[in-house]
Amino acid sequence: MASDKSNDRAAASDARVEILLVGMNGDLRGKQIPLGMQKKIWAGEVRLPSSTQSLDIWGDDNDDITGLSLSVGDPDGNCIPDERSVAAMPWAPEGSLQVLATMHEFDGTPSFMDPRAILASVLKRYERLGLTPVVATELEFYVMEQSWRETGRPSPPVDLTYQGDPNGFQLYDMSAVDALGDYLNTVRAYAAAQGLPADATTAEFGPGQFEINLLHRPDALAAADDCIYLKRIIEQAARKHGLKSTCMAKPYSDHAGSGLHVHASVLDAAGRNIFDAKGGEPTKLKSVCAGMLQSMRDAQLVFAPFANSYRRFQPGSFAPVDLTWGYGHRGTAVRIPDINGPAARIEHRVAGADANPYLLLAAILGGMLLGLENELDPGEETTPSHVPDNVPKLTHDFLTAVEAFRHSPFIADIFGERYQQLYGDTKRKEAITYLRTVSDFDYRTYLPRL
Repeated sequence: MASDKSNDRAAASDARVEILLVGMNGDLRGKQIPLGMQKKIWAGEVRLPSSTQSLDIWGDDNDDITGLSLSVGDPDGNCIPDERSVAAMPWAPEGSLQVLATMHEFDGTPSFMDPRAILASVLKRYERLGLTPVVATELEFYVMEQSWRETGRPSPPVDLTYQGDPNGFQLYDMSAVDALGDYLNTVRAYAAAQGLPADATTAEFGPGQFEINLLHRPDALAAADDCIYLKRIIEQAARKHGLKSTCMAKPYSDHAGSGLHVHASVLDAAGRNIFDAKGGEPTKLKSVCAGMLQSMRDAQLVFAPFANSYRRFQPGSFAPVDLTWGYGHRGTAVRIPDINGPAARIEHRVAGADANPYLLLAAILGGMLLGLENELDPGEETTPSHVPDNVPKLTHDFLTAVEAFRHSPFIADIFGERYQQLYGDTKRKEAITYLRTVSDFDYRTYLPRL
């Protein structure tokens, strides 16, 4: 497959193949292999330390709390490429390729730490039931000036400002799309070169904020691959144009946060959408809503994996705080856009753009399965004129979400007890570090007065 892909363009002498592993934070780590030596990739001979996928946001292996690195000799694992994910790297020398891999132990079993393997294990549960999830993602992100390195603060692209201030809200504003046209054209060109199923691009509320929709896939693993590749594309395109892109959930305190919305339906063995209500009561749709809502607080750490993520959950924003569902209601945590025909589906609206797409889809599909298998009922619908009483809420607190994740039977079932402990302990350290850090807000607010 690799040679077929590389023949699409004349390979440069410095062309390469990058074999990529996905870390717990959705980061890509791996190796660059000269194109002429790529056979070792397809033979499964590329190795990296198994602890590569245990690294925290700072790149620390946390061996003192995980016991997965030097204390056990920091053993290697095999990086087994998924040839379906082979894609061009249009920002690299001609003929360069990238491929996503899954870490395996030497006995051939997937590593419990690999996010792709975790999602694959959830998909096997659907397969055993004769079901196939169909998934699409919508990614919001910001583009900003490179001056953030010097100033330590984000600044909107100058073409979207007047005397340094943003030109108001830019929701669906085509002038904002035009102003960043060269950058967005590069994003689209890179996506086309990779065969990425990119659909609409829209300007969102914040200055320099955009959303790109990816088309539905009857393969949730491929849909997660699409999303991780899209994140890389927007970053590489920004570099080309002297800009910075970010999928931080809340890069500006006074502008909208960025989400990662997921649309999902389920096909039966005959390829029929099981959510299609055919003009009747959408029983299965309501059951999956109930399953997602029931598991949502336990999985919030997946949807909001960093301290910054919790700044996005604000009353009156499009980031849901209440565990609600509704038909066509964008203020709910789970929205049902359609109940009839092939388009019958749910939209999960909680996750931030900073979420790891593999863990995100594992949690969502796991919640859907919980609802389907137990025929759960979501309770009252939320409408613009009616919010049910005593609706449970998501937390605004990072550490609270960590503890919910660490002690959840649902998480242990979907992610495995070992990954639950690894992810939970690693994020607990991150949350405690955040709480111990005295911020500029503390100094500005309290030091002059106390």
